[in-house]
Amino acid sequence: MQSMMQDLGSSKVAWRHMRRGSWGQVQSLCKISSYFSNLQYYFQVNNKYVRSKLKLILLPFLHRGHWTRMSEPVGGRLSYKPPIDDINAPDLYVPFMAFVTYIILSGFTFGLLGKFSPEALSLQFTRGLAGWFLQVMMLKGLSYSLGNKDAPILDIVAYGGYAFAGLSVAILTKLVWNYSYYFILLWLCFCMSVFLVNTMKRVLFAEMRVYSNHSNRHHYIFIFIAIAQFPLFFWLGHLKA
Repeated sequence: MQSMMQDLGSSKVAWRHMRRGSWGQVQSLCKISSYFSNLQYYFQVNNKYVRSKLKLILLPFLHRGHWTRMSEPVGGRLSYKPPIDDINAPDLYVPFMAFVTYIILSGFTFGLLGKFSPEALSLQFTRGLAGWFLQVMMLKGLSYSLGNKDAPILDIVAYGGYAFAGLSVAILTKLVWNYSYYFILLWLCFCMSVFLVNTMKRVLFAEMRVYSNHSNRHHYIFIFIAIAQFPLFFWLGHLKA
């Protein structure tokens, strides 16, 4: 009888573990489904949005509107509008297309210089990915240090990838008129700095409601974000075969 009771107790424990395991699997599947659903959000764009976004990145001084994202009620709660309806929303279409353009123009430049090779293009591709990764890690780390621990990683990936729009324009300028390259690159660094600082201010103060008495710390970090664009642009813009 005692043996039967022990077997019954063991069965109950095993059943509990099975239920917990099944619930854990369900939660994992829900997270994966949610991830792909969120991923689709970043590709809801059209031609008008792409033109407006490129103008915002390359000429942020001409932006006369606000930098705050627009929200709408969805399922009884507020949710941010997709990029197609909001110029300030982050997207992944522009960064990925800008990165591809950056690699193609780099290869074209290598060809004109007589230095094209698969190895050179592969090296430039690796440098581009490394630069993107460094930009994302910097933005995520700095926002985390200011108390913003919940910024979606795909938002940060989008913000970091917008730099390739400016880099593509700089390399294209080099192909057309080599002497203006460094002047244009400096200007685009400055524009990217303005764009990122305004964007990160919005993320911290408007979206995440991060407030602190250490206002000087905020200023120093925003200045660091702005200055960091210059070495990053010059490193990625230097085409080395």
